[in-house]
Amino acid sequence: MESFENNEFENEPEVSPESSAQPSRYAANDGAYQTAGTGRRESPYADSPYEMNHQTQSGCQAPPTPPVHHPHKAKKPQKPVWKPVLACLLAVALVAGGCGITAAMVNQRWETREQALTEKLDVLQKQITSSTASGKGTLVPTDGSAMTPSQLYASCVDSVVAISATVTSTGIYGNTSTGTSSGSGFILTDDGYIVTNYHVVEGATELTVTTHDGTEYSAELKGKDATNDVAVLKVEAEDLPAVTLGSSHDLVIGDMVAAIGNPLGKLAATQTIGYVSGINREVATGGVTTISMIQTDAAINPGNSGGPLFNMYGQVIGITTAKYSGTTGSGASIEGVGFAIPIDDVAAMFDDLIDFGYVTGGYMGVSVENVDEEAASRYSLPTGAYVVKVEKDSAAQKAGIEVKDIITDVGGHSVSNVTDLTRALRNFKAGDSTTVTVTRGGKQVALQITLDERPQETEEQPQQETTQTMPNSGSFDEWYDYFRRYFGG
Repeated sequence: MESFENNEFENEPEVSPESSAQPSRYAANDGAYQTAGTGRRESPYADSPYEMNHQTQSGCQAPPTPPVHHPHKAKKPQKPVWKPVLACLLAVALVAGGCGITAAMVNQRWETREQALTEKLDVLQKQITSSTASGKGTLVPTDGSAMTPSQLYASCVDSVVAISATVTSTGIYGNTSTGTSSGSGFILTDDGYIVTNYHVVEGATELTVTTHDGTEYSAELKGKDATNDVAVLKVEAEDLPAVTLGSSHDLVIGDMVAAIGNPLGKLAATQTIGYVSGINREVATGGVTTISMIQTDAAINPGNSGGPLFNMYGQVIGITTAKYSGTTGSGASIEGVGFAIPIDDVAAMFDDLIDFGYVTGGYMGVSVENVDEEAASRYSLPTGAYVVKVEKDSAAQKAGIEVKDIITDVGGHSVSNVTDLTRALRNFKAGDSTTVTVTRGGKQVALQITLDERPQETEEQPQQETTQTMPNSGSFDEWYDYFRRYFGG
């Protein structure tokens, strides 16, 4: 058996003194290499920074664990900084611009409101100044809206006048007496033309007009029309407060109206309020004259005649004329039944009354009456104006109109009674040509007529004294006399 004593280290170089003098780097360690004794090889991991656990099993040293290296994460690329800054700037600009536009709009709106309010305040101040100057405490709307009764009175009372007429009458024994009648009227033009009823000034020898401020004027009768109960006076004055004429055509039952006048001749500038109670009421005035009127429950008394009937916009829509008073056959008293002439029926006459003194409208030259409604219904007769007389050489005679004709239309205006015929003729002047439709012997006949000028105080009127009522009984002669006027013979 070979001896290995000291053979293992035969060729191992000697350690130099310097090397032996240098302390071991593992002197502080208790590892295997330190205890192996001199002549052992150093571990290749002697300089490792990691602390190693030296475990020996069966005299063998465990292999060292290699160090673990963790890979570094890749850095994300950074976004540019100028983009969010730009976005912030744009957002700020948009917000600032929106606020500026909104502020401008709000400012403009407030300026508009302030201007409108200033204008209203200016108008109000003018009204207050005007009211203070005139001694009135009621403000009148200037925007054309409906007025309250107090506003209407403040606006219109200066245009209403009181009229006093001196009348001289002769008694049955030749003695004369002088009396005074009173009525009302309204200022038509600012240069002194006054409208009233004809029956207020009929037979007057002296006329006096008193305005609301107490000024008295001597008046002259310029024109009159007894048929329509209208007259025009003239006073020498300027800058008078004239009324505004409205339209009676649009009135309906239930409309509020106001009458201002001089009731009883003593209570000047009295206003009464009521409503339109009826329209197209056939009212007989002056015997055989029949006028279509507005019915109202506004109080109308003696002295109110000739005064204006206003709507609530301050426009004249009628001339107060008459009232029913007294008691019925059963003893019941009649109250609240007054009448006014529709302004549309007479407004066109004012120019003729001022220029000529009478109405120069178209004239046919016939006397007419209403067809009995009962007879017309029972025997299928047309309603219209029944001709009882044709004047010689008149326009009617020249056109071929005959007695017993029933006039049913004039120039496209339907005629169902005498009042309709009167209204239809107001649409024409002297010299106008038109078509008249009549029923003759059960047949309709169209005739061409050229109208004459209507003579003063003359107009087609129903002949009340000749009106017959269909008999309920009687002899054959009575029935024959009644019906022959419609069928001839």
